[in-house]
Amino acid sequence: MIRRAKISEIPDILTITQACAKKMQANGIFQWNEHYPSKEAFIKDIEREELFVIEENKTVLGTIVISTLMDEEYKPIKWLTPNGNSTYIHRLSVHPSLQGKGLAQKMMDFAEAYSKESGFVSVRLDTFSQNKRNQRFYEQRGYQKLGDIYFPKQSEHPFHCYELVL
Repeated sequence: MIRRAKISEIPDILTITQACAKKMQANGIFQWNEHYPSKEAFIKDIEREELFVIEENKTVLGTIVISTLMDEEYKPIKWLTPNGNSTYIHRLSVHPSLQGKGLAQKMMDFAEAYSKESGFVSVRLDTFSQNKRNQRFYEQRGYQKLGDIYFPKQSEHPFHCYELVL
């Protein structure tokens, strides 16, 4: 089941994202670190009612943020649709021990359906240029790569921006 996250679940969420960070780093992907994703970011996500979890038997297995806020870093990108009517995906995670079972697909299916049903015209996101697996994942879903942005606290490498027109 996918539902909005609760503040009491932040320790479980951080356990998942920290495990994901360790797995990515072990594979030479320095996308997440001690600065990101943070407890403070997840608290803000919950306050805005934008953080969702996928759970089974009352256990949180993964997370996804479906936001309506456009980060400043996204402004230079030439998006496919006009700004102001898109959702933004952030912090998609599935515990490494559960990856490969379709949970990320289910969360993205949910995010895209939620966005469409809410009247948004597109879904936008970024993914790390060094994370080829994520790039294939989004491209197979029909997302188009549009340009690069940088998050210096995370990496010297760029992040590719993608958009799916609904």
